[in-house]
Amino acid sequence: MSCPFEVQQAFVLSSFVTFLTGLAILYIGRLVKITFKKCHCFKGVIRSDKLLLKISKFHGAFRKSIDLLLSAQTFVGRVLMVLVFALSIGSLVIYFINSAHPGSCAGKEDMTLPVDLAFNAFLAFYFGLRFAGADDKIKFWLEVNSVVDIFTIPPTFVSYYLNINWLGLRFLRALRLLELPQILQYLRAIKTSRVVKLCQLLSMIMSTWFTAAGFLHLMIFANYAPELLETLATNRKYSHSYEVVRGRKFIVVCGNITVDSVNAFLRNFLNNKAREMNFETIFLGETLPSLELETIFKVNLACTSFFLGSALKREDLKRVAVESAEACLILANSLCADPYTEDISNIMRVLSIKNYCSKVRIIIEVLQSHNKDYLPRIPSWDWASGDNVICFAELKLGFIAQGCLVPGLATFLTSLFVKPVQKVVPKQPWQKYFLDSLNNQIFTHILSNDFEGMTFPEVSRLCFVKLHLLLIAIEYKTNVKGIRNIMLNPPALIKVNRNTTGFFIAKSVKEVRRAHFYCFNCHSDVNSPELIGRCDCITKKGQHTKAGESARKLENFPRKSFKGMKRMYPTKKLTNKSTAMSDFIIRDLHTLESDMENDLFDYNGMYHWCKSVPLENVILKHIEHDMTKFRNHIVVCVFGNSQSPLVGLRNFVMPLRTSNYTFKELKDIVFVGSLDYLQKEWRFLRNFPKLYILPGSALFLGDLIAANIRECSMCAILAQPTQLSSNEVMVDAESILATLNIHSLPVSSNLSEESGSQHNSHCTSFCEKCRRIPIITELKNSSNIHFIEPLSGIYPGFPGKSLPLSTSFSTGSVFSDRCLDSLLATAFYNYRVLEFLQMIVTGGVSHEIEPCVEKENVAAHDSSFSLLFGRGRCKLALLSLSTTMLRDLPARDTFGEIFCGSLDNFGILCLGLYRLIDDEPQNPLQKREVCCF
Repeated sequence: MSCPFEVQQAFVLSSFVTFLTGLAILYIGRLVKITFKKCHCFKGVIRSDKLLLKISKFHGAFRKSIDLLLSAQTFVGRVLMVLVFALSIGSLVIYFINSAHPGSCAGKEDMTLPVDLAFNAFLAFYFGLRFAGADDKIKFWLEVNSVVDIFTIPPTFVSYYLNINWLGLRFLRALRLLELPQILQYLRAIKTSRVVKLCQLLSMIMSTWFTAAGFLHLMIFANYAPELLETLATNRKYSHSYEVVRGRKFIVVCGNITVDSVNAFLRNFLNNKAREMNFETIFLGETLPSLELETIFKVNLACTSFFLGSALKREDLKRVAVESAEACLILANSLCADPYTEDISNIMRVLSIKNYCSKVRIIIEVLQSHNKDYLPRIPSWDWASGDNVICFAELKLGFIAQGCLVPGLATFLTSLFVKPVQKVVPKQPWQKYFLDSLNNQIFTHILSNDFEGMTFPEVSRLCFVKLHLLLIAIEYKTNVKGIRNIMLNPPALIKVNRNTTGFFIAKSVKEVRRAHFYCFNCHSDVNSPELIGRCDCITKKGQHTKAGESARKLENFPRKSFKGMKRMYPTKKLTNKSTAMSDFIIRDLHTLESDMENDLFDYNGMYHWCKSVPLENVILKHIEHDMTKFRNHIVVCVFGNSQSPLVGLRNFVMPLRTSNYTFKELKDIVFVGSLDYLQKEWRFLRNFPKLYILPGSALFLGDLIAANIRECSMCAILAQPTQLSSNEVMVDAESILATLNIHSLPVSSNLSEESGSQHNSHCTSFCEKCRRIPIITELKNSSNIHFIEPLSGIYPGFPGKSLPLSTSFSTGSVFSDRCLDSLLATAFYNYRVLEFLQMIVTGGVSHEIEPCVEKENVAAHDSSFSLLFGRGRCKLALLSLSTTMLRDLPARDTFGEIFCGSLDNFGILCLGLYRLIDDEPQNPLQKREVCCF
């Protein structure tokens, strides 16, 4: 039977009345809200009503829960999306079944009516969730999916009430097919842009086809409207303003917003706090997001939003509410063709943001180190408030330089903040030790006030023995202008003050809190560190044991007998061929001053200095004299030409010319590369001593032999200056080929046993045992590791494209600047950790201490201060357990015995081991792994 006109009218009016009534209510609600805000502002009264605050917090928490429920990044969210899509298609199938008799009006005999009702009831529930989680209710009400629901769900309930089923506008469910590409992307079924576009085209054709079967004039809408709306409304889609919700914190990210940068940022930012999404991320991009980038934002809908705009425009900064953000992070494109332009663009963004709101915390990535000097000149730039700079060139080359000075140190430091994504099960003991050390991180925490007055070695030893923590540095406040400085293994003359911040290597914050809660009265007899927590003592001065008594109690720890260490600290058995990676500081400042009295330093005493050396004086020739001149030196392979941007070799040289080493301890550095390129770099290097240039290329064995590479202490291969390339492999092609070239060279059987310093002799003892030239290679793309390491790295079943899981990384022979991606999250969550890494990598001191250690302008009473924070700061070294002072330790079977013995007898702080990865038969190349305990 055909449906009467009155019945058809009831079906259509149910949808139109719902749509128009809801729209009117939403507009009235918005007007009331705006009026209330204006009246509130007009009165000039800030109300602190607790009830309103609780309601606001509850609303924020409720919105967050809804966002997580609807987000595709959660399992429940993905299930809901797939289920809603399936039910929509099921409702469309029921429409096709009923359309066998178009124009008819089915009654009780229609068995599809209750099924369709159940489908639409769930769709109505999902519609309510989406409405509750929408930021802009009016915008949500006008969305295509919302219109489809409004014009299909109410008629279903009318059908059930009247017991009459009419086709009506139910064909609009076909528009849900437009979501098929998005669903497939969420399920990771399609990934490439080409497949996404093909799927979108097919879904649009199918949607047009099915919709046209229901109503002819909607064919045009279904075929062209989605693309037309996307074209016309995309700008409007991303041009709205961010609504600040009380109780919910957010950060703003701008600069280089691409698929790779956003993926890396979210991976490190969310993982940094074990995926505790306490902050919403607002991305401010200057171009429309691609399909892949749009999918990332949709998958992480609960914690990310994208806005189209520029940080250079005040109106866009106002739209994203920068003034209310916890911080503004500026990403740099490390693979750009023009690093200078990239840096200047980001610095201008900083200037624009600071001029808009001077109190906003800024963390910026900079590619070239000399460009970061502009930032402190901005009047509102404030280091103390958390403003910070991450310089890729400075850190990357500093890591590699430290790897040349102390083999394996680059891996040791990067492993403290780089975590492998894949979970593997180690097969060999050495793999277990290395993977276990990857779980360590650097944490900071306030030390217990019971440590006041104790020396750093005493506190470090107590933390190790009693708390199972590795205390490696403290933040020390000097008496000179109240400046603070991070000190690595300070000498005994530095006493721990109240509220001193300690730097620990540990696996969790929970472990580090033991050093804050430790009480000599309550915990001195506690043998299990897990039981150490907040005690009942009143934390006032005098209530806990005094510092002098604390120090005497420390004497009770076993010092002469190290056998007790096996019971007090769970340590791993060492081999006779293990070597200790240690930090030590020269304690006798007068001896230090006499050793360096003829050395020349820069204006602040931080680095060795010499008068400008002309380029022609350092150019080497391929003659026998030059070949035998260098032994136990550092060879640096550089790629580039006259058109290449500067790498910044100054950042590589500075850590190798720090003033805490004497002039005799400095190693010769030979640069092998194009003379046209090195000539551009030389103006930044001409005031450093012991530098030489050999024109040539690391791709030719003759040039390598001319640099006497067989007898070098380390060879560093620096990646070519950035160039545009669509092939990710080609950016590292020269570095890979140079590495294979050097590996093919046999090592000379006898290296020089003579060296200019004790430090050089230690490294020489290791090189004598190597059967390959020691090397550290920089890779722009970390996945290219499989070209250097054709096997599968640590895990035999793994394809070998993960750098942290490769054997080359564990042995310290490969470094990638992709390891620096996580530093942005580190700088945001704990800027002190970033300062510590910058200090130890660059070989300098903090930005606050540098102006106060000028060599020639320090008053007489500050001379010891200048010497301590300048030339007397900590050295990094690799000490053999069999050929150095450590051989005199009374016991050294475990790491605990080595740690306590070296600290008690020599003041050396042992951070880890550089040990053979296997026994001699299974390790013919005598490779060593970095292991932190």
